[in-house]
Order: sequence, then C-alpha cells, then structure tokens
Amino acid sequence: MNKEKYLARFNASAIQEYYLQDLTELQSLHMQNIPFENLDVMRHVPIYLNLEKIYEKIVNQRRGGYCYELNGLFHWLLSQLGYQAKLISATVQRPNGTWAKADTHAAILVEFDTLYLVDAGFGDSTVSPIPLGGERHTDHSGTYRIEKVDDVYYDLIRENEENEKVLYRFSTDEKQLVDFHEGCVFNQVSKDSSFTHNDLVTRATQNGRITLSDHQLTRSENGQKTKIELSPADKRNVLKREFGIDPDSLK
Repeated sequence: MNKEKYLARFNASAIQEYYLQDLTELQSLHMQNIPFENLDVMRHVPIYLNLEKIYEKIVNQRRGGYCYELNGLFHWLLSQLGYQAKLISATVQRPNGTWAKADTHAAILVEFDTLYLVDAGFGDSTVSPIPLGGERHTDHSGTYRIEKVDDVYYDLIRENEENEKVLYRFSTDEKQLVDFHEGCVFNQVSKDSSFTHNDLVTRATQNGRITLSDHQLTRSENGQKTKIELSPADKRNVLKREFGIDPDSLK
C-alpha cells in the first residue's frame, strides 16, 4: 500500500508536521472526495476486514465504503504519517432514539494535548476532529460536542436549532480492525442493519453534503436542502458525476 497514492486519491498532499490543522484538512478532504457508500452490501459483494483489499477498492478502484473500510484505511494512513491514532468502537443511536447493535461502528481517536475523535466514515456528521474535553465545534453540518457519560463512555452530540441528538456512544478502549468482524457481517446481512435496504452514497462538499438514497438525490448547501427523484439513467450519471463511481464496475 502506497500512502502517497492514497493521499492523491482524496487530493491531499504529504504533510511534514503533525498538527491539528493538518489532521483537520486531511479529514475534510477525505470526506469530500471518498464517499460513504453501501453499494457492495446491496449487491451482496462480501466485504472483508483486510486492509489490502480495502486499499484496492478505495484507492485503485476509486470507490468508497462504509465505516470499517473508510476509518480502517484512514487509521492506517494516519499511523503511517506519524499520528498517535487508534481505532475505537461505538454504538450508534438511531433517529428514533433506539440503539443499534452495540459496538458495530468503527471510529478513530488521535492524541494531541488531549484526545480528538476523528470519523471519516459516519456519513452526515462533522468533517473535523472533535476534542473529548467538551468544547463545541461548528461547521456547515451542525454544532458538535463530546460529553462524558461516566467513567467509561462518551457521547458524540449534534446540536441543531437548539435541539440535541446523540449520534453515538463510545469508549476510548483501543480496537483492532479484526475486532469488528461480527459487526461487519451483521451490517452486510441483517434486516436490522441500516445498510441492507437501499443504495446509499454520500459525501461532504465545501458548504454542505450530497446524498444519493435509492433513486433520490439530496443536496444540502448552507443549510438549505433540495431533493430530486432520479430515473435509473439519471442515477447512473449521478454515481459517475457526483461520486466518481463507474456504475459498470459494480457487480
């Protein structure tokens, strides 16, 4: 695996010093150029927690992936670049307030003066590292903070228009990619998985987000959303034009 080729995949340059602002730029560019997508899941193409296979898919085939792929490979890159990074597990809170299967989301912690949560694989969420100290961070997708729940767990919280929503709960215990095997299988095959029902492809933009869900395309720009319905031909064009995915390459 070639880290320079991976950096070029999301229009990033090799960095010489490992400051927070450099990490912020890497995360933002990664989320703008490498989409979160479940197209293999929907086409019953097995996803394996093997970094070489993930690298081949994301870098050489210019695809995206879901959390294990995106954060698994991004964690590898950060470690190669010299960051003090580790994988962690999280439990996602669904929009209806119930909890998804425990510890089936993979994210990253990076240590500077304090720990920062870095997540390039959650879809519609912050594009910047968030400190575990409780400070608020605002970008075009909302205002975020991390709140300590008890001696073990923390919540990632998004605030929008005075409403609060827990996105997920996590601990700081280090995980290896192989530890997510059960969750990776669950999210590929279970009817209770969020990823086994419709095609989902999404990426950040400079001032919002663009999302393909089944045959609906949603654009968010500066807090304003527009939605359009797509024909099958339109959908193929959107995959190529907006996400850089060749529809003929999908199995």
